[in-house]
Amino acid sequence: QVQLVESGGGSVQSGGSLRLSCAVSATTAERDRFCMAWFRQAPGKERRVVATIERDGRTGYQESVTGRFSIWQGNYKNTVYLQMNSLNPEDTAMYFCAASFWACGSSPTGYDYWGQGTQVTVSS
Repeated sequence: QVQLVESGGGSVQSGGSLRLSCAVSATTAERDRFCMAWFRQAPGKERRVVATIERDGRTGYQESVTGRFSIWQGNYKNTVYLQMNSLNPEDTAMYFCAASFWACGSSPTGYDYWGQGTQVTVSS
């Protein structure tokens, strides 16, 4: 049974940094097939993709976080990280880790598994 568990959220001031982690519980074959992604959702807004990492390691970013956020995977793809620098209040949201057996996409409907989310709050 695939499980995704996020951690690392918290409250920071504008300009600060946070590192989110997503622990991936899955078989080796599943982990090798997954596209992994971080989404975020602010109150009253739709869930939007922030960053993706394909099974071959290629990464993609939402335009608003390019140059500030970085996604990568740990050894054996057991963990997916999101380093967030130069945070601003517009980054405040619940952040979710997601896994897809298909190619990475921007729509939440393309993802097969989700974590419970971790809250990030950035104050000005």
